[in-house]
Amino acid sequence: MYRFFRSVLFRLDPETAHQLTLHAIRLAGNFPFSKWLLTQMYKMPTQPVEAFGLRFKNPIGLAAGYDKNAVAIRGLSTLGFGHLEVGTVTPKPQRGNPRPRVFRLLEDEAVINRMGFPSFGSEFVQKQLNPSLRNSLFEKIIPRSQKKTQKTINKGDVILGINLGKNKDTPNEEAVLDYLELLQCFAPYAGYLAINISSPNTVGLRQLQGRAALEGLLAQLHVQRQFEEKSLNKRLPLLVKLAPDLTEKELNEAVDVILSSHMDGMIVTNTTLEREGLRSARREESGGLSGRPLRRRSESVLCQVVKRVNGRVPIVSVGGIMNPEDAKRRLELGTTLIQIYTGLMYTGPGLVKKILKQ
Repeated sequence: MYRFFRSVLFRLDPETAHQLTLHAIRLAGNFPFSKWLLTQMYKMPTQPVEAFGLRFKNPIGLAAGYDKNAVAIRGLSTLGFGHLEVGTVTPKPQRGNPRPRVFRLLEDEAVINRMGFPSFGSEFVQKQLNPSLRNSLFEKIIPRSQKKTQKTINKGDVILGINLGKNKDTPNEEAVLDYLELLQCFAPYAGYLAINISSPNTVGLRQLQGRAALEGLLAQLHVQRQFEEKSLNKRLPLLVKLAPDLTEKELNEAVDVILSSHMDGMIVTNTTLEREGLRSARREESGGLSGRPLRRRSESVLCQVVKRVNGRVPIVSVGGIMNPEDAKRRLELGTTLIQIYTGLMYTGPGLVKKILKQ
C-alpha cells in the first residue's frame, strides 16, 4: 500500500509531502478508532532495552526532524516506536532557511536538507506537551534507584526525547543561554534531552563541538540539570548529538569532553556535508545529506565512538538505516538504541515492524 502512496507523495515538493504526511498522522492520532487501528496494525511484542535509567519497549526510535513541533506524537506513538525524538526546538520561533530547502535524491535513496531549525518555538511545543497528554502517552520517568518499580511500567508506553537547538541569531558566545532556557522549559516533559550542536544548516553551530566550547556548554548544562532533577524529583538524562564530519582527533576530543562532563549518552550521527559517490543531479545542493549514502560514514563514526566510550555510556545510532539489515548491523556494532527517519520516507511506516521481526 505504501508504494502507491509514495508514488503520489514523490510527485510533490518534499517539504509539502512531509507536511501532508505529518498532518495525516496527527489527525489519525486524534480519533480513537484510527488510533486504535494503527496501534493494532503496527503492534509487536516488546523487546525491552534499558538505557540512561529508562526502560524502552524496543530499541527503535524516530529521529529528530520529523515532528519538529510535537504536533503528531499521539499518532506517531501508534507506529511501534520505542521512543520518539521531537524537535529541533529553539527558544524563539524562527522560520529557518528559505524554501526550497529539502531535496530528494531518488537514485541514491537519499535526502539533502538545509532546513535551518524551523521551529514554532519553545512556548508552542510546551503547550503540545501538557500534563494530560504526557501522562496518557508517555512513561513517567523514574530515578535509577527505583528499578523494581520501573520494570512494572506499562509496556505500551513510549519514551519522549526532545532535541534542543539555539536560535540562528544567537551568537555562539551566548548559545549556552538558549540551551539552559530550553533545558528548564522541557525538563518536566522529557524522558531525555538531546543537545544538538551538529546540524550543518545553522551557521557556526558545529563550532560548539570544539573542546573548549563544548566543555563550557556541557558544564553549565550539567549544573542546571542537577537543579532541575532535585526540583522535579526525577532523573533527566542529557545526550549530545555529534556530526559525522569530525576528524578522528576532533571526534575523540568531543567524546572525551562528553564523558568527563557527566553526560548520559551520545547520538551519532547527524547529517553529513560529504557528497562522495552520489549520482543524482541534486548532489550539488547545499545542506546535510541523509539516507543510504550516509550509512558507511555513520557506521565508521559509530565504531570509533564505541571503542572510545568502552561501555561507559549508551550510544544511539542514526544515519543511513534504511532496512532491517542496517538496523541489525548497528546493534551488532555496539549501539544501544537506533533511530530512523529517511528510511521511513523510502520504505514507509512498516519499517519499524520489519526491523523488530528480524
